[in-house]
Amino acid sequence: MTQSTSPEPARVAVSTVIFSLRRTDDSAPAELMLPLVRRTRDPFDGLWALPGGWLDPAEELEDAASRTLAETTGLSASYLEQLYAFGGVDRSPARVVSIVYWALLRADEVDAQVAAHAAQGDAPENVEWFDAASLPRLAFDHNEIVEYALWRLRSKVGYSRIAHGLLPPEFTLAELREVYESILGRRLDPANFRRQVEGSGTLFPTDRFRTGSHRPARLYRYDPDVELAERGPLTARH
Repeated sequence: MTQSTSPEPARVAVSTVIFSLRRTDDSAPAELMLPLVRRTRDPFDGLWALPGGWLDPAEELEDAASRTLAETTGLSASYLEQLYAFGGVDRSPARVVSIVYWALLRADEVDAQVAAHAAQGDAPENVEWFDAASLPRLAFDHNEIVEYALWRLRSKVGYSRIAHGLLPPEFTLAELREVYESILGRRLDPANFRRQVEGSGTLFPTDRFRTGSHRPARLYRYDPDVELAERGPLTARH
């Protein structure tokens, strides 16, 4: 067994990847975006990075993820899922192992939390939202971390209800398709998508409709009694 010659023990940090659907303007398609924090000290002073911070020795990992996310972005997520541990020797000048969590937040949840902090005058600084598909160079190995999170999200969207995390309790099929298109990064045929989701057995129509400039669109809900245990019809075949 090789003995470490490092003068200092490795430190443990936590980071969080938060995905949300955002629009640059009302007429633009929704984009899958995530918040980043600009670093104000070395290493990587001036570069953008994922929200995160050091793990307190007495703190549970998920608690640390929630705390550092709130401290750096002002955001909170009702559910965090552990993504992976990143511990490459050369990822930081000092030896750091990062435990990364990820979560989805609806746009209205983000807007409400941002507005609440703005009203209280304690909105975090140096935070901006970026298109997940076209990020700048990030600090440390955070580009790699985001790519891994995107891969996990795109993999899970085909066999789970993860898209529900970006939708209100009731939604139209067009809104559901927009979520899939934003995650997968490509357009889907509306008719094929409708057939597949209606045949999946995971949704049921309500008796309510969304009205607007177009003809009324029926609202759907996920069926809480049905859970997809393995890959179903909502796959990359679209």
